[in-house]
Amino acid sequence: MEGTIKTLTDKGFGFISIEGEEKDLFFHSNELRGVRYDELKEGDKVSFEKADSPKGPNAINVNRI
Repeated sequence: MEGTIKTLTDKGFGFISIEGEEKDLFFHSNELRGVRYDELKEGDKVSFEKADSPKGPNAINVNRI
């Protein structure tokens, strides 16, 4: 899947906006591949996989495009 970084926090997580979907998808910095959290900025395009967790869906294997 592909999306856009919508929000980044100072706590090491953020949200990805996916075109055509109402809800943003949570991601944690532990799931980044090939990029460090401090290198990301809002508006960056990313690819990722969607996974389920006890707290709901989240993004894993997040890569900047």
